[in-house]
Amino acid sequence: MPVGGIVPLKLKSINGIRIGTASAGISQTQRDDLTLFELSDKTQLAAVFTNNKFCAAPVLLAKKHLVINSPRFLLINSGNANAGLGNAGIQTAKQCCEALAKQVQSDASTILPFSTGVIGETLPVDKLIGGLQAAVTSLSADNWLAATKAIMTTDTCQKGSTVSFEVDGKEVTITGIAKGSGMIRPDMATMLSYIATDMPIAKNLLQQMLKESVDVSFNSISVDGDTSTNDAVVLMATGAVELPFITSIDDPRYAKFLSALQHVCCSLAEAIVRDGEGATKLIKVQVEQAESVEDAKEVAYTIAHSPLVKTAFFASDPNWGRILAAVGRANISNINVDEVSIYLDDVCIVQAGQRSVDYTEEKGQAVMNQEEIKVRVLLSQGEYSATVLTCDFSYDYVKINAEYRS
Repeated sequence: MPVGGIVPLKLKSINGIRIGTASAGISQTQRDDLTLFELSDKTQLAAVFTNNKFCAAPVLLAKKHLVINSPRFLLINSGNANAGLGNAGIQTAKQCCEALAKQVQSDASTILPFSTGVIGETLPVDKLIGGLQAAVTSLSADNWLAATKAIMTTDTCQKGSTVSFEVDGKEVTITGIAKGSGMIRPDMATMLSYIATDMPIAKNLLQQMLKESVDVSFNSISVDGDTSTNDAVVLMATGAVELPFITSIDDPRYAKFLSALQHVCCSLAEAIVRDGEGATKLIKVQVEQAESVEDAKEVAYTIAHSPLVKTAFFASDPNWGRILAAVGRANISNINVDEVSIYLDDVCIVQAGQRSVDYTEEKGQAVMNQEEIKVRVLLSQGEYSATVLTCDFSYDYVKINAEYRS
């Protein structure tokens, strides 16, 4: 159960996108594990992928296909990552694309493959190919909710977000879905996200918008500090709304659309952290007054990744010395500890580098008992800031990952 409970999803379809799902039985038979996106021929696509040097075969092949052709289909399987298998994994991914190409009468290079699941195990190609016809047959504009479930692995809930807004008298919609619960510390977790809009946007700007949005959302979260081999975020713009293309960052519509896109991405990223494996608390780490954004993020991630900090949050133990120690060991070039202040929500626990004279254990305990907590660090060194979302470490995190292949 995610922190804060499960929120019912209402996702709007995007004109120019159809989705199909099917049960191929790749690692289980209780739910669909195959998802197919069909894109209209006018659709522009942007994507960012994991920076893990052992990136999975489908990531390598998707990157290659993006250079060769305009994508028309996304083929996604859960239950197997098709990673860590060398050339055999590449050939497997190619087989899947070629089989789908025959089904939909397209070229294999118009298909982008994506996989998520166990690393190092051979993807059962025959099972995946056996499910393709059912996925094609089920293609529908209204299958966004079905897709949120079909891409899940250890997730306990479906993750999606929709916003609609007016542009020059026309309604524009952005709808996105994501999966992810563990192995989450994206760097572009196991996470995948697919976002679509009907707004006409030039491809080069679409890529720029996606990068800006990922930086403040998926690249600002952590469940356990592990970056997956398969992470990918895809943004599709069908241009179905009859409006002129956004072709310049100076177009006033650029900022309006970017703001809406970042809202969707941040909603999906937060949903991933709320559903962190075994999570019982949502922690927002906000670092301010740093010399650079990089320094602010480094301090925030050092806190977010500390097992001692995360277990203290799980125990609701106001052991604030663990947070202080994490700030002190952050890999930044300059820090004056005598000027650092730290807060738990509005409770000052450290002022001028030492325990605040106003702090009491009772005040700290009251904050630590909450489901959602903000850690605020003021470095007093500059004007830059960064925020990272994370969660606690519970007994269940260890249990889930110890039993992952059982």
